[in-house]
Amino acid sequence: MVNEAELLADEVGGSQLSLATIASRLGVQVPSLYKHVAGLPALRSLIEARAKAELAEVLGRSAVGVSADDAVDALAAAYRAWAKKHPGRYEFTLRAPDPDDAASLDASDRAVRVMYDALAGYGLTGDDAVDATRSFRAALHGFVALEAAGGFGLPRDVDRSFERLVGALKLSLTEWSRL
Repeated sequence: MVNEAELLADEVGGSQLSLATIASRLGVQVPSLYKHVAGLPALRSLIEARAKAELAEVLGRSAVGVSADDAVDALAAAYRAWAKKHPGRYEFTLRAPDPDDAASLDASDRAVRVMYDALAGYGLTGDDAVDATRSFRAALHGFVALEAAGGFGLPRDVDRSFERLVGALKLSLTEWSRL
């Protein structure tokens, strides 16, 4: 059932997900779903943890064996590709984890560790690594969200614009301590 809910979220958007739409898709009545999940909030928590874990895995695989600029290129490309492929699930990765949700906390921690490892190639640790990770994620999310919403109507190749954004991020990371 969770797999089907994830697919449905990608089709209709995570915010549009409801037990009624899932039940309809599965050809069952809503009460039947309660045998598998305690309700919509519990289902959303499951999707969130799984989406974060999958994204962390994708990011981790992309950055194996590379550091600094090569890692940023790999992470940015993997992040964008995963978000485009899984737009509904991507929505579930945006919130900070609930402190009581061990699965979401673990998955979020794994994704952050991948970033910290990549940023270590720039000599960034501690608060600088936190700030740089937030900036990196915010820039990528902004691009991905605008792209998904059809926000890039100017006559220029969007992939090139993305490459330029990532290039600007890499430049800023090399000068981070001077900011």
